[in-house]
Amino acid sequence: MPLSTDETVNETAAGLVKTLQAAAGEPHPGYRPGKPFQTQFSHTFTPSFPADPPNLTTTKLTSPPAHAKGLLLTGTFTPSPTASTLTTAPHFSSPSTTTPLTIRFSSSTGIPTIPDTDPSANPRGIALRFHLATTPHRVHTDVIAHSTPFFPTRTGADFLAFLRAAGASAGVETHPTPVEAWLGEHPTAVAFLQAPKPFPASFATETYFGVTALKFVDAAGKGRFFRYRVLPVAGQKDLDEESVKKESGEYLYEEIKSRVGGGGGPVEFKLVAQLAEEGDVVDDATVHWPESREVVELGTVRVEKVVEEGKQVEEQKTIIFDPIPRVEGIEASEDPLLEMRAAVYLISGRERRKA
Repeated sequence: MPLSTDETVNETAAGLVKTLQAAAGEPHPGYRPGKPFQTQFSHTFTPSFPADPPNLTTTKLTSPPAHAKGLLLTGTFTPSPTASTLTTAPHFSSPSTTTPLTIRFSSSTGIPTIPDTDPSANPRGIALRFHLATTPHRVHTDVIAHSTPFFPTRTGADFLAFLRAAGASAGVETHPTPVEAWLGEHPTAVAFLQAPKPFPASFATETYFGVTALKFVDAAGKGRFFRYRVLPVAGQKDLDEESVKKESGEYLYEEIKSRVGGGGGPVEFKLVAQLAEEGDVVDDATVHWPESREVVELGTVRVEKVVEEGKQVEEQKTIIFDPIPRVEGIEASEDPLLEMRAAVYLISGRERRKA
């Protein structure tokens, strides 16, 4: 997993890591960076907002996923018969072949102790590492997804500007604050902030979305753009506000450990792909595709075992997930967030390993 060959991308990525670390206040060595920005903003200063955006004046700005709090598990992936018709990727090649997985469930922000009942812990995340080979060297590819289907900005530079504006607005009483002014010119970020982010009943009953488009390449060389989704076989189940108040600050992590290790059988998800059609935007993670687009099942993810406690800390510290596939049969799109996210993950991962 190399850094980008574009130094502008690397510089912006380094700026993002430093900004998230600064926002975290007290240091958390060995963890991913980031912290929610506690500030508010109003909408009255700009006509570019909807006439009456719901609850915008009380929206908490949260730095999107840094995901310091997480849990590693292991499992397997079995492809569907359809998967090999879309791509030559080895883990999608044969329904009779299973691929070992490392799975990480996580909560938003760079606070490793954030309570599961804190709204800033939403959206949640899942990362899947497909272990394709161990000799003569390790080969793997990853899927990274979150419980919201889009991102607040198209580029890393815009995301950095958003974080800096949010940080500069803390304690500012005059309007528009820096973040209010910035949001007035970026309606997609407002849409992200306003989007519902409910509390899941379990990591096993949450739906996760790959926000950036990738491209399948089949045996004939034909390409098709797509976005991943990870769908819970147990169905989507959320908690209402009153139910959340009754839960402990570790309810999600306690529940998934109990569910996986309690003899109830493996937790299962369906890995699917939403396929783009001609004319769909494939280089902008702020843009939704219509729900009428075809969704194809790629296979079944089975979450079978929690990584033992003695190995959790070290493996969490060393593993660096990669949003770029880097595998035959799946290519990156031109979405600028792919290189940016890869650089952010690598820079922060290297620092984590040194801690």
